[in-house]
Amino acid sequence: MDDAGGSAPRALVVDDERDLAALIGDYLARDGFEVSVAYDGNTAVNRARDWAPDLVILDLGLPGLNGIEVCRTLRTFSSCYILMVTARSEEVDTLIGLSAGADDYMTKPFSPRELAARAQVLMRRPRTEDSRIGVDATVLRVGALSLDTEAREVWIDGARVELTKIEFDLLATLASRPRQVFTRRTLIEAVWGTSWVGDEHLVDAHVLHVRQKLGDSAEVQTFVKTLRGVGYRMGDG
Repeated sequence: MDDAGGSAPRALVVDDERDLAALIGDYLARDGFEVSVAYDGNTAVNRARDWAPDLVILDLGLPGLNGIEVCRTLRTFSSCYILMVTARSEEVDTLIGLSAGADDYMTKPFSPRELAARAQVLMRRPRTEDSRIGVDATVLRVGALSLDTEAREVWIDGARVELTKIEFDLLATLASRPRQVFTRRTLIEAVWGTSWVGDEHLVDAHVLHVRQKLGDSAEVQTFVKTLRGVGYRMGDG
């Protein structure tokens, strides 16, 4: 299935269901992707290091390293787009998957045609920091929180906070206008791009994980505040 496609975008399909992996790969190949397939987590990580895919279709339930572990490992060396696929539709799985660094998710059963369409949407999202953040200031400060948009670093009272790329972009967008309320749609357009389609509640998943890393919770909202029925804004610190 691998194809020497020159400048074609590369898609790594990771699923232990071999027939499904082949079917997904076929649809992606028709859309112009150069495709490689892995059937377990360890192989997926090694393939990603060697092959540098632009997109990874990643099953949650894998032998060896599971999808969450693979996703977290990929995020230590790659900014590829990750579309998580899971047979479990419980909200906790969705939240865990997205907080690990996935860009989007789908639950089984799904249409391979729909997955291929989602993949194309992901590939249209800009990946450069400046176009995704849209923030001019180098250092943004909200109370005890400092956010350096140039170094892409976040600090609270002098302690470094480690965020994924999407988490940083989400927080930077909110911090760019601390008193403004951002709807889910506005945040999606700022962070994921105007062409993104899917469940807008993925914003909630990322906000949840950002809060955990900042030491906030749903009850104690020092930095990221929820305005029920409207959206989110930065707190006053």
